Formats: sequence, structure tokens, C-alpha cells
Amino acid sequence: MSLLERALGAAFRLAEFLAALMGLFILLVILAQVVGRYLGLVVPSALEVAGFATAGLIFLGLAPTLRAGGHIRVGLLLRRLPPKARRLAEALSLGLGLLGALFASLQMWLRVGESYRYGDLAPGLLPLPLWLPQSFLALGLSFFALALLEAWVRLLKGVEG
Repeated sequence: MSLLERALGAAFRLAEFLAALMGLFILLVILAQVVGRYLGLVVPSALEVAGFATAGLIFLGLAPTLRAGGHIRVGLLLRRLPPKARRLAEALSLGLGLLGALFASLQMWLRVGESYRYGDLAPGLLPLPLWLPQSFLALGLSFFALALLEAWVRLLKGVEG
């Protein structure tokens, strides 16, 4: 296994770990809400921070899910194509997906910088700087673009799996 493959594996494990942390955070926020309600306490902005964490979990989970083959594919169509046409269709879809992910990633990082510069805060009771949750989305999109690039290069090289 090359150094690049090990580095990519580590990056995608990091994305997976951060997504799992987001899931744990959501669980803890909901648990705090339930216990707080029982004790007559209010957890300020619980729904808002759980929503931010949910978005982070989804976006950080994109790359590991792609590598595990968990994204929806049009397998019914692909199986019916001859090998050359199938490879072309996969290369085209991965390439277009990569371009879309790169554009979305760039735009999200620009949004993070803008939110940081202007000091944007979440509108709820908790004055959370918006660049924090936005960073998880931008990071997830960046990991996803990297995973799409890896899959596209592997397909062009003819490497299986």
C-alpha cells in the first residue's frame, strides 16, 4: 500500500470518526432535552445545535459511504451496458460528480470565510458562530470531492474495488 493510499485511508477514517462524533453529540443533546424536560429545565437552542450536528454528520459521512459503496447507483442500467459503455458511463458520472463536489466545496469554504469575517451568529438563544457548523459541511464536501477523485482515478486506471 502506497503512502498516498494510507494518507487517503486516514483522511476518510477521520471523516468517519467526526461523523460518528456528530451522531454522539446529537444523542447527548436529545438526552439532555429529555432529562431536562423531566427536571423542568430547558436546554437552550438544543434543536438548533442538533440540526447543525445532523448536517455535519450527513456531509462528513459522504466520503466514507462512497468508499464503502453505500451510495445509490443505477445498477440496473449499468449491469445491462457492455463493459466499455459501462466504464464510460461510470467515468462520466464520477467526473461530473467530482466537478459538482469541487464547486460545492469551494462555495462552502467561501461561505465559512465570509461568516468568520462578518462574525455571523446563529439566530437562536445560543450565540454560536456560524462558521463552526459550516466548517463541518465544507470539510465533508472536501472529503467527498477527494473520494470522488480517488474513485475516478481508480476507474481510469482500471483498478477494481
